[in-house]
Amino acid sequence: MDPALFRSDIEAKPESMRTLAAELRGADPFTRLQAVERVVFLGMGSSRYAATVAAHRLRRAGIDAVAEYASALPAPARAGTLVVAISATGASREVLDALPAYPGHVALTNVAGSPVTEGASLVVPMLAGEEKGGVACRSFQHTLALLLALENRLTGAGRDLPGLLERAAEASEDLLEGRWLAAAGPLLDSSDGLYAIAPYERISSAEQSALMVREGPRRPADACETGDWAHVDVYLTKTRDYRALLFPGSRYDAQVMEWINLRGSTVVTVGGQVRGARAAVRYRHDTDPDVALLTETLVAELLAATWWSRG
Repeated sequence: MDPALFRSDIEAKPESMRTLAAELRGADPFTRLQAVERVVFLGMGSSRYAATVAAHRLRRAGIDAVAEYASALPAPARAGTLVVAISATGASREVLDALPAYPGHVALTNVAGSPVTEGASLVVPMLAGEEKGGVACRSFQHTLALLLALENRLTGAGRDLPGLLERAAEASEDLLEGRWLAAAGPLLDSSDGLYAIAPYERISSAEQSALMVREGPRRPADACETGDWAHVDVYLTKTRDYRALLFPGSRYDAQVMEWINLRGSTVVTVGGQVRGARAAVRYRHDTDPDVALLTETLVAELLAATWWSRG
């Protein structure tokens, strides 16, 4: 793992998104799927974060879907179930251990010919390129994008997904200019760690953001769903130098901020203004929640790269 290479990996996000957009203009990678009654996503870490959001979106569209820890004991397979095994490396031990229970799975991976593709009925390449920094950043973004493509196929939504990815590329370019770092970076820099808060519809943004801070600079970091925050994380504001990234969009944003302001804690928002926040990181197209889903973790990635390079 290398901080300079990690920064190079995240700086390549716009180009990588545009490459994926071009591929999706040419073909739907899920076009071969037959009738699907139920979807089971299997993954660990970043893969499971993305799958959690994908499963929730499918349920809201009326499709039975669940995101499982691949390490959990497998549920019985049944006819009409689509099992999507997600592994950027294609070699996640827990995913591979789960696959014997699910013959004919769909493999979503960034490594052609990797073990997760063995026995697959369909292999969908992430097309994120080699992540030389050793951290799953582009592959996480591409996983989300391809799971949106799967949603498109299963729901018949007809969303212009390549257009969405183009907007996400533009949003990433805007954030990569780093105008916000000088103001927001010091507000979030604390030995007590960084906390990330997001609505369930984008819970992957909080989880991935916390992971980037743990995995790169090896600092304490945690993620919380916005509504759940008042039940599980509010207590830390009383005893810690509590500093948080808040990804707005929940109807419970104000509840979080009420406690934050009462305790004198620090919040920086990403993609919107929330009353009481110390700063707001804005970027192009940030009013589109799907652009936000694909883009907003870049803030934590840039913070992690900055802190990691300092040692």
